[in-house]
Amino acid sequence: MDKSTLKQLIDQAAGRKPADTIIKNAKIVDVYNARIIEGTLAIADGRFLGIDAAYTADNVIDAHGQYVVPGLIDPHIHIESANVSPAVFGSLVTPHGTTTILADPHEIVNVAGMRGLEYMVASAKNTALDIKYTMPSCVPAANPTLETSGAVITADEIKQSYDQGLTYGLAEFMNYPGVVNADDGVLDELLVSLNAHKMIDGHSPALHGQGLNAYAAAGVHNDHECTQVDEMLDRISRGMYVYLRYGTVSKNMPTLLKGVTPQNARFCCLCGDDLQSVTLRETGHLDESIRVAVQNGIDPLTAIQMATINTAQCTGLSDRGGIAPGLKADFLLVDDLEHFSVNQTFIDGQKIAANGAYLLTTDDSVAGFYDLLETVHLDNFSADQLNLNLISDKAHVIGLQSISRTQNLVLPVTHDADGDFHYNPSEDIVKVAVIERHHLTGNVGVGLLSGFGLQNGAIATSIGHDSHNLVVVGTNDADMVMAIDALKACQGGGVAVQNSQVIATLPFVIGGLMSTESIDSLIAHQKAFNTICHEQLNVTAQFDPIMKLGAMPLDVIPNLRITDKGLVDVTKFEIIDINA
Repeated sequence: MDKSTLKQLIDQAAGRKPADTIIKNAKIVDVYNARIIEGTLAIADGRFLGIDAAYTADNVIDAHGQYVVPGLIDPHIHIESANVSPAVFGSLVTPHGTTTILADPHEIVNVAGMRGLEYMVASAKNTALDIKYTMPSCVPAANPTLETSGAVITADEIKQSYDQGLTYGLAEFMNYPGVVNADDGVLDELLVSLNAHKMIDGHSPALHGQGLNAYAAAGVHNDHECTQVDEMLDRISRGMYVYLRYGTVSKNMPTLLKGVTPQNARFCCLCGDDLQSVTLRETGHLDESIRVAVQNGIDPLTAIQMATINTAQCTGLSDRGGIAPGLKADFLLVDDLEHFSVNQTFIDGQKIAANGAYLLTTDDSVAGFYDLLETVHLDNFSADQLNLNLISDKAHVIGLQSISRTQNLVLPVTHDADGDFHYNPSEDIVKVAVIERHHLTGNVGVGLLSGFGLQNGAIATSIGHDSHNLVVVGTNDADMVMAIDALKACQGGGVAVQNSQVIATLPFVIGGLMSTESIDSLIAHQKAFNTICHEQLNVTAQFDPIMKLGAMPLDVIPNLRITDKGLVDVTKFEIIDINA
């Protein structure tokens, strides 16, 4: 800001010059005092001037008694989980009142490295939503001996992203054992961020005691992986913020709200983490989190604070988060604070969404990044790589739970003389495999899965957090191979096979993660795919098949996972034999 701009701002705030816009007959949410101020709000050059009846402007908006709420800020979300580009993502969330997000692009960066980050930054320029990226800290997510990622990010790349202004801070540090053990490479990544005065996001499921002390001492600022109140309180006691997650699958917020008090609410923020497009379109984003918080007994003003000023203060966004002189004029108009239905969304004082619709044109071009449309490489995959070497009557089996975590089950299994698994319709156990798709290593990890519900056929997907190798599950090898072949042909997404016939496809061609379809077409396509998986293949009804399969390689969440290198015991962070 230069001197003349500052003088203009001061003159307008002081009323010596007219504002650009005034909003009259408004109930303004004061997040600083948790109160409502009835009055006239003035705006100029995309900033709030103040609240005073004496302000004048040529452009007058009559709020007709609606509430004016600060724009909602999500401190931690993965755009790729919506399977759309950043530009399209902006058109999905702004009608729900989201004006700023801090996005972790570690999905596409795990696939394509810095090239993936460059694409995300370029696409973000094509939306009014303010997208600030945090630099992926864990590519790969954990120890590289446990899985194969498409890229490797070191402290040098992290510094490069800061120097070039591509990223705002360091994204969730999922390798929490590396932090606690002070691994040398981890220290380099932490130091480059600490010395650049960048925030460091956390990810430390079930970490406690001295380990949690070490994690916080390293400068980790927050955590979104709390599932129980005691975990939340432990982190707040250590000066960390806690992000109360309410995503498409992981919905920890209602449980954690039981631990929110007037004394600690300021350290709580609302976040989405992973949300599908259909959820964003039909249910909402942080507006839905606010509604759920109120339904669970949280005062509406407190819930709004957790989606605005708390997040701004946590993330260092000092220019937003409230309605106060000099701040960015990001705000919403809503009829009431309990039902929190967003009527209009403004960013920098400009109306960009109204009545559930994005008002601007969306440019979803991938021009200049066509290399990201060909990322599934499987030249040397063969069917015999799906064979299991079972020598025991019992095996370690991944047991699905309704939340993001899994169990390490030891179950009796049926196998032939050669040690390969045979599907038994009376048992809810199927084969699962992860196939490396980045470097033609030929790595294939094969295991067993319980609780998915699949009774015939196979499903394959290129969504496999966080390295995004291919994941396939099936009752027989022939259908699994066909699903993998079809997935390669469409360069990612999802494929369902039954009786040697492809019965459904869902293409995600950008990095095998994001679609180029229109949003309406994508949502219809996803619903149809899920219906086929549930009704014809009998996948457990409460599971989104691709999201659930995509979590199988996530070797930073307890307890048992599978990667291209085999079964991973996440409690020990080591590869284990399938035979029990």
